[in-house]
Amino acid sequence: MRHLDAVSLSTKLVSIILVLLLVSGGVIAFAVRQLVSAYIIDKTDTQLTNQAGLVINNIDQLQRTDNSSTLNGNMYFVQFRDADYNIESTPLVPKLQGSVASVPKLPASGSLDGIQFGRPFTTDAQVQVGDGSVSRSSLKMAMSPWRVVALQYTVKDPDSGGVVCGVALIGLSLHDMQDTLGIITKYFLVVGIATIVFATVMATIAVDRTLLPLKRIEKTAAKIANGDLSQRVPSAPENTEVGSLSASLNQMLARIEQSFREQQETTDKMKRFVSDASHELRTPLAAIHGYAELYKMQRDYPGALERADESIDRIEKSSTRMAALVEDLLSLARMDEGRGIDLNQKVKLNGIIADSAEDLHALDPERVIRLGSVTVTGSEAPLVAADGTAPEPARLEFTEGKLEPILTQGDPARLRQVITNIVGNIHRYTPSDSPVEMGVSVLTASLPHVDLGKMPSTDVSLDQFIQAVQVAASTGSGQRFAVMRVIDHGPGMAPQSRQMIFERFYTADPSRAREKGGTGLGMAIAQSAVKAHHGLICASETDGGGLTFTVIIPIVEVEPTSSDAPHSAPANENPSESVQSTKA
Repeated sequence: MRHLDAVSLSTKLVSIILVLLLVSGGVIAFAVRQLVSAYIIDKTDTQLTNQAGLVINNIDQLQRTDNSSTLNGNMYFVQFRDADYNIESTPLVPKLQGSVASVPKLPASGSLDGIQFGRPFTTDAQVQVGDGSVSRSSLKMAMSPWRVVALQYTVKDPDSGGVVCGVALIGLSLHDMQDTLGIITKYFLVVGIATIVFATVMATIAVDRTLLPLKRIEKTAAKIANGDLSQRVPSAPENTEVGSLSASLNQMLARIEQSFREQQETTDKMKRFVSDASHELRTPLAAIHGYAELYKMQRDYPGALERADESIDRIEKSSTRMAALVEDLLSLARMDEGRGIDLNQKVKLNGIIADSAEDLHALDPERVIRLGSVTVTGSEAPLVAADGTAPEPARLEFTEGKLEPILTQGDPARLRQVITNIVGNIHRYTPSDSPVEMGVSVLTASLPHVDLGKMPSTDVSLDQFIQAVQVAASTGSGQRFAVMRVIDHGPGMAPQSRQMIFERFYTADPSRAREKGGTGLGMAIAQSAVKAHHGLICASETDGGGLTFTVIIPIVEVEPTSSDAPHSAPANENPSESVQSTKA
């Protein structure tokens, strides 16, 4: 079996085809031989039975036939026996060329050895060779078996006038049957050999042509094994086995390539993360080490106490920055592992937006902050406007007004941290007099079996959500999502920078200056927190310049309690009025 496994598939298939042809041809040849043999014997039996009387009545004429060269004269053997089965005479014995006589092998005189009257039987031949040369063909004909029938007869004796009973044994040689079977056998051999040769050639061509897609798959697999993961198996109709295999392999290769690309990206991100983390930690550590050495060098000089206070102050600031950086790294690590977050608490999203607006106003008193809701424009617009022009695509739009009370289930600390990090970026990187809009609303979107947390933080994902909102508006069914939107009108960011804003340690300033106080982890923490809530966060360009952050999380219904109802405090009842009054 090990040697058989080493044989190629094409050779196995051709061999199987040839074996099937040989077996089928042998079975057909055997069946044809049996049918022809049975047919000839049946015809011989009919001839013996029907012509027995004619042969017996013309014995004298048959005896005068010249049988020296062929059997075409007398072909019959006739032997008479009396009522006791004793041999009386053998008047007809066919003779072949060369004085070769062939007679059937019969029971001895005085016995029939169980022979039934009127039922032909086959018996061997007894060859008698005379003087002279004997040809091989004559000897072969003489050795052919005989078909014999025993018949009872009655004859009236002319002398005594009585009735004489006896037995007549009449036989015919089966040489013609054997000759016919020999010709059929030769014919089958010749035709079989020709058929096998032709079938071998055609089977080889057909098998090679059929296995050609598999050979292409083999070549493609070899290229992939050499590192070219972009190779794909040539497609074929999927209703065939090779087509189905090709489709499955292409799907598997696409997933492998995607996994390999993701692994490569993860490796690159990890290398960049380690490099950035080392860079961020090295700066405060170097400052701490430098000021400590400076203190040691200057402690014996006059005024060392004042310089020591300055050094300790610098060391404290650096350690504080390093502690904040380590805390952010710890938070990211915990959220990556699914720890450090509790999604089973009640969250008032409108309260988070209102508090963040108050925090930003406290940091930038001159900044104009407007609160309101978020809606989708263009959801009811036709595909083609009345004037024949295409309408504007649907988008999210801020509408100033009262904050809508929204209660859901999640981690309030982490969601508050998301908005706080966004507000902190606005405070650090936008002019203090640029306006800011902050809104929150509940939108229904048709996104069955879609986890927003697995979608990339890109404009494409945001457009997909807006389209799902349009579908839900037309069908009247879907899932409810909370949409929080923070819009600034500052300098904004280039598209390339916006694609990297959620990467860890990324800062828009390539020099990584410390004046702004950022470490590049705020947006990464915000993204991890939103994804932990199975939500989506995106950074898009604001119309007219600026940056817009959109946070979308699914609404998880909770049963409100008496403490969740809005009370009459101005800051909670109408946050927008509170912010405006504070500015005034």
